[in-house]
Amino acid sequence: MQPHTRAMIAASAHAFVHRRKVVGIHDHAAQRHLRIAAECRGSSLQGYDGDRAARFGGTLPELYDAAERTFISIEVEGCTVRGHDRGSATSYDARVSDQQVQLYDHGEQRWFSYDVQLVDEQLDPKRGSPRHHPR
Repeated sequence: MQPHTRAMIAASAHAFVHRRKVVGIHDHAAQRHLRIAAECRGSSLQGYDGDRAARFGGTLPELYDAAERTFISIEVEGCTVRGHDRGSATSYDARVSDQQVQLYDHGEQRWFSYDVQLVDEQLDPKRGSPRHHPR
């Protein structure tokens, strides 16, 4: 599975599970912040990958990556998300917490970790990372 596909799935999974708008994520494997946004309403999701200038979205259980012209299945059950990337013919499993997504890529046979930045957070100008505000 492509790294940008994993990141897109992580942002989408968090948006679906917590019903909050994702405005960016930090990819620990790549050690960089990614400009990926995702927002869901009911069973529909729309998203944008600013690093690729690519739209993605759809209605459960299918998301469409317009840049890759491929579908990704996504099933949400509580804080667990699973599915299949048709572009790489690879399955995945993800665990979603309040601020993080752990994604297992069956093709790579390893876990990937993403910190999630939400719409009500601001970037800390000194560190370039999210500064969390008390809720």
